Amino acid sequence: MLQLSVLREQTDLVVAGLNKKNYKNAAAEVAALLDLDQRRRQVQSEHDELQARANSISKEIGILMKNGEREKAESYKTQTTELKQQAKTLGDQLTSLEEELQAALYKLPNLPHESVPVGRSAEDNEVVLQHGEIPELHAGAQPHWELIQKYDIIDFDLGNKITGAGFPVYKKQGARLQRALINFFLDEALKAGYIEVQPPILVNEASGYGTGQLPDKDGQMYHATEDNYYLIPTAEVPITNLYRDVIVPVEQLPIKNAGHTPCFRREAGSWGADVRGLNRLHQFDKVEIVQITLPEKSYETLEEMSSYIQGLLQKLELPYRVLRLCGGDMGFTSALTYDMEVYSTAQGRWLEVSSCSNFETYQANRLKLRYKNDAGKTQLLHTLNGSALALPRIVAAILENNQTPDGINMPKVLHPYLGFEKIS
Repeated sequence: MLQLSVLREQTDLVVAGLNKKNYKNAAAEVAALLDLDQRRRQVQSEHDELQARANSISKEIGILMKNGEREKAESYKTQTTELKQQAKTLGDQLTSLEEELQAALYKLPNLPHESVPVGRSAEDNEVVLQHGEIPELHAGAQPHWELIQKYDIIDFDLGNKITGAGFPVYKKQGARLQRALINFFLDEALKAGYIEVQPPILVNEASGYGTGQLPDKDGQMYHATEDNYYLIPTAEVPITNLYRDVIVPVEQLPIKNAGHTPCFRREAGSWGADVRGLNRLHQFDKVEIVQITLPEKSYETLEEMSSYIQGLLQKLELPYRVLRLCGGDMGFTSALTYDMEVYSTAQGRWLEVSSCSNFETYQANRLKLRYKNDAGKTQLLHTLNGSALALPRIVAAILENNQTPDGINMPKVLHPYLGFEKIS
């Protein structure tokens, strides 16, 4: 959530940033929000003034009664009652204005960092680097949705029978590959200094608002309406919310957490090859890394996290590229996002497997996640997260890029986790 002080003091910068994110009617919405804020502050001032007058008169009543000035004391009591009633009316108005202001603030996305490219869609993203050789496959090589049937390792029909489309059943060597990847990603995170956590996969509404999935992604989240809980779309939500309403001692920074969870997304995505097989699912596994750090260190931290995720892809021997997302393709809460994409040779296209983002103070402002600076003043921290990694498209790329006529070779780094070297 954007800070009101920034909206008031740097209005032109805010509007320019929202325009860079292709946010519609940015200038008009910011102007309306600031007008609402001005009305709220005016009502607050009037409310406080009435309460102060009522309190002052109340103090006089006791003195008047002690001095025998009963008639004047009764007059003051009447005034106090009237002032308190007026203050209550203004208090109700203030509550309504504050709720309206909060709702308006929740609608505004985060402002993009100055390095974010201008653009409207994925075609305008900037390629930062590309790494690894794209393998040449044998004649008759197949996409992963055919390979998983050939080797009977993932079953979409069974998943559809049990639940519905987008909920696959992993089995045999497919299930073992899933488990191997999860353990590998967690072990690597521990080596890099992350603390492993296993959070709930259902969160309350406050958690959804805390990290910005609500209200923005309300329609894309599975909602258990009877209890008003949400199935998490990413472990970012519960892990970051561990620190909601917390003032973190500076000596505990940076905070580095990693966790594996299933993730749930109702979004249907696009059509055709984009959603075939493992390309887009409603339930999938992911290891997430989250950092909380001092504002002046967050962009250094973002580069560190990006390099760490790239290291995982290198160890899996997958060709990849890193994109800096343009304003129009960025997430609602992000100030700067790097996407990591692996090349899927059988499909002949790049598949996103990780997003690594700096949210600056946007989430921390919603979460009231703070620290005290050297002067003892409470300040907002910066939050960051990254997929390290999401499994479905990693599995798709491993299967497609390593296929041979007589089986699918597994990356060497996974051999100790798998107990086999080839799917056959």
